[in-house]
Amino acid sequence: MPDLLSHALIAYALATALSWRLRWLSPAYVTVAMAGAFVPDLVKISLVVDSDVAATALGIPFEWSALHTLGGSAVSVAVGVVLVTDRERRRVAALLGMGAASHLLADAFLLNPSGRSYAVLWPISRLHPPTPGLYLSTDPEPTVVAALVALGVFVVSRIRDRTGGQE
Repeated sequence: MPDLLSHALIAYALATALSWRLRWLSPAYVTVAMAGAFVPDLVKISLVVDSDVAATALGIPFEWSALHTLGGSAVSVAVGVVLVTDRERRRVAALLGMGAASHLLADAFLLNPSGRSYAVLWPISRLHPPTPGLYLSTDPEPTVVAALVALGVFVVSRIRDRTGGQE
């Protein structure tokens, strides 16, 4: 599944690069950012549980597709934040949010026959912004690029660790 791997690699590269400036951003927090990159893909639960079944169980109108939007991701991040201690909530919220935002942004560049992306800003807006159509989610090239960038960030990070942050 190169799509999910690409999102994890992008979040890894972003969080690790941020750790060069933020001393508190340890490898454990980088993992939190990577977990945040998976949040919008919670929509794939629909492959197992239909939205109608969830709506019946919850007793409210429900669509899994909302999870792959800004609003759905924000709610998912909020759920994740309440699972950690009070002291960690701000950092976890920021990192989960960064991971989810990087996922939504990367998916906004997907090739779509209509030339429009999905309603990424829902519920703020139902606008389907134009997409540059750079790639398909099944193309291997984005994964290769993300892996090379992540590898570069990994190498730079190891060099910084050895030199005490003085390259």
